[in-house]
Amino acid sequence: MPPLPKTPDYNSPSAIREYLRDRGLGIRKQWGQNFLINPSARRALVESLGAGSGQGVWEIGSGMGAMTRELLDRGLRVTAFEVDPGLCSILADLFGPPHAFNLIRGNVLETWEDLEDPSPYLLGNLPYNIAAPLLGRFIERGRFFTRMIVTVQKEVALRMAAGPGSAYYSSISVLCASAYTIKVFMTLKGPSFFPVPRVDSAAACFELKTGGSSPPALLYPLIRGLFACRRKTIANNLEHFLADSGILKGNPGREVLRTALDYSGLGGGERAEQLGLEEFTALAAALGRISKS
Repeated sequence: MPPLPKTPDYNSPSAIREYLRDRGLGIRKQWGQNFLINPSARRALVESLGAGSGQGVWEIGSGMGAMTRELLDRGLRVTAFEVDPGLCSILADLFGPPHAFNLIRGNVLETWEDLEDPSPYLLGNLPYNIAAPLLGRFIERGRFFTRMIVTVQKEVALRMAAGPGSAYYSSISVLCASAYTIKVFMTLKGPSFFPVPRVDSAAACFELKTGGSSPPALLYPLIRGLFACRRKTIANNLEHFLADSGILKGNPGREVLRTALDYSGLGGGERAEQLGLEEFTALAAALGRISKS
């Protein structure tokens, strides 16, 4: 049996550049490739995952396999998602095809839904342009993890963990809070990566909430609808949301809007960034009752 290809030095920019060049590959800016070259940060991220030997983890953006190596060395079963065909060939050479490693090629936004894999953990160094859309899609479509450790642009991490009234509070804040308790626990400066990004990154821990009831069916579209125009009151945004969505047949009218607001204990003059998850949930439940009647 031939030996496995030599593992690259994951801590050295020059070694990474040479490793890629020897294979006729380069770094693709369009896919937001920034390799984490800080070994202590990689270990801290994997340890924060809290997964035990034999458990499954989805790794988003596996790159050249630095984090993959950490996960496999700890006895975890890794489902690795990677969009770059060149990096997929490296991952396949380094880790395939043992039973504990499964490589999913292509854009994770397009590949994850067809995958029948109940892995309870997720680890990802997420490209900045897909972080919020991907996590939002997981939540809206009911794909939950016991714990997620994600590295994203620091501003995105703060938005995900923000509470009502914060400058960072947005629809993704409420969406994440509907399923997870979120804590930003580590800042990663540019030199922790190669190439060096222009912005700081941060690691966030998502802990799945348990024991709660299922959210109202209208919760997720309502969150987006009420944040559509941040400067408008929720009454104005709600009127547009109902008209555009067609949830209530015909013209909902002012009386219906007032009834929904009264049911949920809201005045209508509030703005979306002032409402917490409880208020969004109450309003979604009220609209659900009205639509059925």
